[in-house]
Amino acid sequence: MPESLKKLMPWVFALLLGLSRWPDLLPPNFSAVYALCLCAGLFFQGRMAWSLPLGTLLVSDILLNCWYQFGRGYDVWNRATLVYLAGNYVGYAVLFLLGRGLSPVARWPRAQRILPSIAAGVFGALLFYVVTNTLAWLLNPFRNPEYVKTLAGWWVALTAGTKGWPQTWEFLRNSLLGSALFSALFAVTWQNSPAESPAEKGEEAPEPEPAAENAEADGSAA
Repeated sequence: MPESLKKLMPWVFALLLGLSRWPDLLPPNFSAVYALCLCAGLFFQGRMAWSLPLGTLLVSDILLNCWYQFGRGYDVWNRATLVYLAGNYVGYAVLFLLGRGLSPVARWPRAQRILPSIAAGVFGALLFYVVTNTLAWLLNPFRNPEYVKTLAGWWVALTAGTKGWPQTWEFLRNSLLGSALFSALFAVTWQNSPAESPAEKGEEAPEPEPAAENAEADGSAA
């Protein structure tokens, strides 16, 4: 794979994230969001590691909110919804930091990177699910009558959700499947990128051989 193509790969990942959030294109919550946040911390370097997934999420969230507000008639620009959305970004940051903590995995032999990436993606999706559904229960931005402030109401938020929508455990199932699939896809794609330099592998570059110190080294006469 040419080096120029490797530089485009993060942008391809971001495009996949945006497409996976397109309404009704994929099953609910079956997206590349969690996988990209994790893999950005795991594989990407420099400012792009956080600015690309954050920028993609921010733009897509604004577009989605406009679509739900003006296309579907939901009030998504209220205070509770925006606080809930901000909580999501805290979750995205946690996923990114989880990937950063696993960054030594990026220096493992290529075939050994896939399973840790999948496991981390699944764990991140599960953690994100618990945190965001707990926020939905606490804030209740859409005023769901089922989300009473009791332990039973919290359990309903984690398992059944509100009437008229798929049950929240189905969202969890789709999140886990999507995270595993896209994490594996990103890891495999990155695995097939050009061979890393010694610096990317965490190794020291070989020192150049010392130049000849006298004329005899190049066959010259003294």
